[in-house]
Amino acid sequence: MRPFAYRRAEAVEAAVGQAGKFLAGGTTLIDLMKLDVERPAQVTDITRLPLREIAPDGEGVRIGALATMTEVAEHDLIRSRYPALRQALLAGASQQIRNMASMGGNVMQRTRCPYFRDTAFKQCNKREPGSGCGALQGNSRKQALLGTSDACIALHPSDASVALVAYDARLTLHGPEGEREVALADFNLLPGETPWLEHDLKDGELIVALTLPAPIAGNGVYLKVRDRESYEFALSSCAATLQVEGGTVKAARFALGGVGTRPWRVPEAEALLVGQPATEETFTRAARLILAGARPTAENAFKVPLTERVVVRALSAAARGQQEGRA
Repeated sequence: MRPFAYRRAEAVEAAVGQAGKFLAGGTTLIDLMKLDVERPAQVTDITRLPLREIAPDGEGVRIGALATMTEVAEHDLIRSRYPALRQALLAGASQQIRNMASMGGNVMQRTRCPYFRDTAFKQCNKREPGSGCGALQGNSRKQALLGTSDACIALHPSDASVALVAYDARLTLHGPEGEREVALADFNLLPGETPWLEHDLKDGELIVALTLPAPIAGNGVYLKVRDRESYEFALSSCAATLQVEGGTVKAARFALGGVGTRPWRVPEAEALLVGQPATEETFTRAARLILAGARPTAENAFKVPLTERVVVRALSAAARGQQEGRA
């Protein structure tokens, strides 16, 4: 780890506008600093900021950015109204990490692509712009097949972000010029030709809260398929909420993880479900639509049929009112 300047912020206004990196739980930043991937000249400790409250916000809920994964997963509002988010949080890390990791840090997670995390690999456009993408011709089994480009196929790793996007979450960002809101679905940027630009966070801005609107009247499910049962990132996942009346879908929201360069949601696939019978045939059509445009490699092509089955199973579970969280 390289030397860096350390400071502690006691108020939000004192934190924003600072150069370098913000330190909350540190479960991503410190790892990357040890790997020499992140090299901040300054680290600002924000753990004392008053940003941990979880409270009603109109008909929805506002979550302080420093609330931990555990605090959110165990909160009564999340348990009762946003079950897919709770399931995603519990599936996303070990208990020790959930006790430390903040919600703001969770949505800022950087990819686990080995070509990004190991500086011995010279080709990584995220780490060294213009150097190429080693995963394109290398180990791509766990990389993305949606939202990719010729410059980058790195997978977005967050489980919680998949559920948050399905619930229409918005981020409140505080910077030198005040506060602004952005939809989480738009916060993470597609790699395009500039994969080193990963999110819509301006210099000196800080995530201060996540806000969820009232969920649709129905059931929520997060289904995750992975190589092993615990402490593993998704090969494919789906967060789904459905409102079904008389066997017909009245409203639907679902998003994919483990397959995209960001949490993947296609409103047209949700619209296709509305007014249709809640059947496997209907869910299969929606799954194929959300996967349209996939660009798999030879090593991760298996994710296309796998994800189709994950979507159908998640939507079927939501329709039945089951609370399945693992596969």
